[in-house]
Amino acid sequence: MPWLAYALGTALALALADFCVKLASGKLSNSLGLLIYGTSTFLAGAGWVLWQRAAGAPLFVRMEGVWPAVGVGIAFSAVTIGLYATFGAGAPISLAAPTIRLGGLLLASAAGVVLLREPLTARYVVGVLLAVGGMYLIVTR
Repeated sequence: MPWLAYALGTALALALADFCVKLASGKLSNSLGLLIYGTSTFLAGAGWVLWQRAAGAPLFVRMEGVWPAVGVGIAFSAVTIGLYATFGAGAPISLAAPTIRLGGLLLASAAGVVLLREPLTARYVVGVLLAVGGMYLIVTR
């Protein structure tokens, strides 16, 4: 399957996650929301590992992959706390979600260019400027 199909499915899951956090905010404490998220994530991960194992897929680990994977868990936990806090403070999803997501995407994209030495092209710069402009227009309505 081409990577774009995976990316679009992931974007759909991300939108659903934001929407569900908005619905849950104010109806449970942020810490309990994080615990429920962590438990659900653990169960989904354990289920996937068991399914892959049963399917005969190789399970392997190299230390240079462990620490970044731990970073993913910590970062997404911080994202979850931030989403609960943002929506719990009354932020509308139509403003907060694009601000958080586009801001994160721009920072991750910049890290790819600066830290991973991915190519910097004129089209990329125009795309970043358009994204920043779009974020400005969304936030200022």
